[in-house]
Amino acid sequence: MSVLATGVGSMPGGGGSQADDARAFREAVRVVLGELGPSDRAGQGLPFLPELPGRGATASMTGRSLAVLEGLDVDLQPAGWRLTGTSGTPGLDHRRTRSLLAQDLDTLEELADGYEGAFKIQVAGPWTLAATVEKPRGEKVLSDHGARRELAESLAEGLADHVADVRRRLPNLDRLVVQVDEPALAAVLGGAVPNASGFHRLRSVDRSEASALLGQVLDVVSGAGAEPWVHACAAGTPWALVRGAGARGLVVDLGVLGAADHDVLAEAFEAEETVVLGVVPGTDPGVLPTEAGVVARVERWLDMLGLDPASGHLGLAPACGLAGASAHDAREALTLLRASASRLS
Repeated sequence: MSVLATGVGSMPGGGGSQADDARAFREAVRVVLGELGPSDRAGQGLPFLPELPGRGATASMTGRSLAVLEGLDVDLQPAGWRLTGTSGTPGLDHRRTRSLLAQDLDTLEELADGYEGAFKIQVAGPWTLAATVEKPRGEKVLSDHGARRELAESLAEGLADHVADVRRRLPNLDRLVVQVDEPALAAVLGGAVPNASGFHRLRSVDRSEASALLGQVLDVVSGAGAEPWVHACAAGTPWALVRGAGARGLVVDLGVLGAADHDVLAEAFEAEETVVLGVVPGTDPGVLPTEAGVVARVERWLDMLGLDPASGHLGLAPACGLAGASAHDAREALTLLRASASRLS
């Protein structure tokens, strides 16, 4: 069995001057490539494009994903991100988040020059964006059927160009994974997303619509020649729906899964899709588990479900993003994951 090690996406750093933030991002890229890039160790590492939300709203999961939109403009309000229409003339905040993404990709291209193998990028999914971003006159995009469809279409169109740009910058890749982050999907389906005032909850979304819009984005990823994964670390995430929408990789927090979730993961594993288990704490790990402890936990999971380790594709990751960890613990977490993956392999 070959086991890969990867990260969810976010890393610590940022919050200083523009120059300090640029140095923090360069260091995050070096850490990711150094800990997860090619080596003579057994097992595989899957490096990823780091996200440093500590640099501010334009570098957050939402801000970075809005930079990918095609045909929709956004701006940043005190309450958060808001759509402003389809003028084609993005405002200052939208230009900033696009510029920051371009600068980050420039840095990646420089530091990963000549890199060969697999690589992963991340983007917030259509339902998490709909639950986070507001319409031009207020209220979440999630509250409006037409607005959430338009947002998903804009994301899908822009994502195709984003994938092409990454492939141009890293021309020697033999595998590109696009991880679609949907931490809000469970809340969307459960009617648990608060409205703009915070006093009420928005109506739940029909599961068929949830599958259709997520599937639209995942289909674009596949059509662009990349591998579509979905990540969520929230309890109650509908993994059967996610898989049915076209995800070929499921990135989960092993600690929040229920019995039905395990069954879906087992089906995906036996279908030779990728299952990535979050087995290391994401927010300041403090005392990390031991390599032996991680390996034993994964082996217990395989044994519990009666899975043949040689029959599927397995990965290890933090339970969620590492933005809340110290720089030292984030590096140690990736080192531990790579060592554990090598041992399992």
